[in-house]
Amino acid sequence: MASTAVAPAPTAGADIVQEKAAGPLKLPIAFPTADSHAKEPVALTEEQQKKYDWLLDEVKAIVEIPSTKGKAGPLTDLEKEWLTKECLLRYLRATKWHEKEAEKRLLKTLTWRREYGVDDLAADHISPENETGKQVILGYDKEGRVCHYLNPGRQNTAASPRQVQHLVYMVERVIDLMPAQQEMLSLMIDFKPSKTRSNTSPGIAQAREVLDILQNHYPERLGRALIINTPWFVNGFFKLITPFIDPHTREKLKFNEDMRQYVPAEHLWSTFKGDLDFEYDHSVYWPALTKLCSERRQARLQRWIAGGKQIGESEDYLTGHAPIGVAGPAGADATKAVESTNAASAVAAVTAAVSEVKLEEPKKENAAEVKPETAAEPVVETKVEAK
Repeated sequence: MASTAVAPAPTAGADIVQEKAAGPLKLPIAFPTADSHAKEPVALTEEQQKKYDWLLDEVKAIVEIPSTKGKAGPLTDLEKEWLTKECLLRYLRATKWHEKEAEKRLLKTLTWRREYGVDDLAADHISPENETGKQVILGYDKEGRVCHYLNPGRQNTAASPRQVQHLVYMVERVIDLMPAQQEMLSLMIDFKPSKTRSNTSPGIAQAREVLDILQNHYPERLGRALIINTPWFVNGFFKLITPFIDPHTREKLKFNEDMRQYVPAEHLWSTFKGDLDFEYDHSVYWPALTKLCSERRQARLQRWIAGGKQIGESEDYLTGHAPIGVAGPAGADATKAVESTNAASAVAAVTAAVSEVKLEEPKKENAAEVKPETAAEPVVETKVEAK
């Protein structure tokens, strides 16, 4: 059964350009369904606010990022942008509101991101790792979390540092696509073997490295992990790594359940018994994902600049959900000017993306509808914000 993606209703001051075609979907989905919503954030207590204010002051006072690999130096703009209000709160929650421990972990992550070269990982370098679609970013769950599929049976390369870089790169792209008011992801793992690979469990050493990266440098990012087709040796693998998994994280693991209770059927890949007919074509999917994520990062960066380059900026503002950042109304006029320029650029980028993958002219449909098959190829949904 073929399915097309559904975009949410536009917010005030935003236009949605929805481009669709039928047949197996081959491109990433840009937005959650209209009825997918993140849970309301819990307001900070007075004590939590004080801890956050303390941590923010400490982070603003950072003079130099420490490094033993010759990469020490002051914060860059990208690092300052990364230090959002929600980022600081994630580290506080991860350390059970021990503000000094949160500061320590933040510094370690800043050092790791710089030394690992997170912001320098390039699509062309990572591309060979994903030629078989062993990782796919596709759709959103019922709380608006981006679904990140792992398909170990499609492994196509020998163990190497680039395999771990691949995962880091894809997690960063998931973050690019997170909708407003959502900061977590849904990890979808299918351990189904392939004709050439029956043992789909990664090595213990590599698994521990990945777990270390995810737990220490992406805290409070995993919303849920949905896992299917777990043979006996994979179950054994999970038993081996369980001691290294945070107890809170363990509670988020769901094995061989009905995934439709967590993900809308139209956004759930058919391999997980959903209605989304998706076919991985690297030559189509990879450039489309790269372009879509690049557009999101650039729009976010421009809003951050327009808001005064604030450390501790609100992610609601950076995603365009809130009109004013932490600097207050002073940055609002500049933001409007930036977004007006970005709107025209985004329209041009969408046109170029469609031309590059040689897709047919799409039919415009109501954002709340799901239409039957009408054309030969699907096209990326793209949101263009304008005032």
